[in-house]
Amino acid sequence: MALDKPYTDVPGTIIFDADQSRKGYWLNQFCMSLMKAANRERFKADERAYLDEWPMTEEQKQAVLARDLNWCMRTGGNIYFLAKIGATDGKSFQQMAGSMTGMTEEEYRDMMIKGGRSAEGNRYLGENGDAQPQNQPQGAAGNKKD
Repeated sequence: MALDKPYTDVPGTIIFDADQSRKGYWLNQFCMSLMKAANRERFKADERAYLDEWPMTEEQKQAVLARDLNWCMRTGGNIYFLAKIGATDGKSFQQMAGSMTGMTEEEYRDMMIKGGRSAEGNRYLGENGDAQPQNQPQGAAGNKKD
């Protein structure tokens, strides 16, 4: 990671670059294995046992078990590979994206229909917009008390 990476200052964004690709290789390979029905069944039957067949880090396994896609991305997961987990769980991409923003599926859909988030305050961490870490999650789903 010797290169200067100015794009790391974009709030709420994890850029899938070469470093992330190396870090998440086995996590993403696990996700791709879910394209086969037999593997999906094995995973659903005993998630931990199936994950333990893969040389992923413990943190990556915990992120998958928690179904925390943002955490998975921070550990090297690529959203297009991670979508296989959502599909295995019967989730749409819209439901998955909503969960990643702290919004309900309906809130996320409505936001996107209205043109998505404003660029104001979402360009870099020095701005104080709604995508800033201190303002997350902003949707009703993120405000639920368990």
